[in-house]
Amino acid sequence: MNGSSVLVVEDEALILLDIQSALEDAGFLVVAANSAALAIEAFDADPKSFKALISDIRLGSGKTGWEVARHLRQANSALPVIYISGDSDIHWGAEGVPGSVMIAKPFAVVQVITALSTLLNQHVPASPPPSKD
Repeated sequence: MNGSSVLVVEDEALILLDIQSALEDAGFLVVAANSAALAIEAFDADPKSFKALISDIRLGSGKTGWEVARHLRQANSALPVIYISGDSDIHWGAEGVPGSVMIAKPFAVVQVITALSTLLNQHVPASPPPSKD
């Protein structure tokens, strides 16, 4: 995958900071956004620089996390997506993008790191087949 950053979208400042810090401590580059509009703006500026999305569902006024993920998936249909929510997880089956993961709040940040690592490992390009020389 070409991207190097994880886009994290969360309108609650303390949760955003906790996720960002934990991901950075785990070795990930993070672009943090506190609204759907800022997340979409960051992504649209350079879609190939992102390797995953972690998004809350309810992001205040404007678009939801569901809509952010669908927007990003238009540019990268294989982009790993993790949703986090305190009350919207019951809608994940109908609203979530295919292959996404839902993590219910409250959560331990290690759950997010584990889910992200799992999704990224599933999207690692396969090695070329051995040559028959």
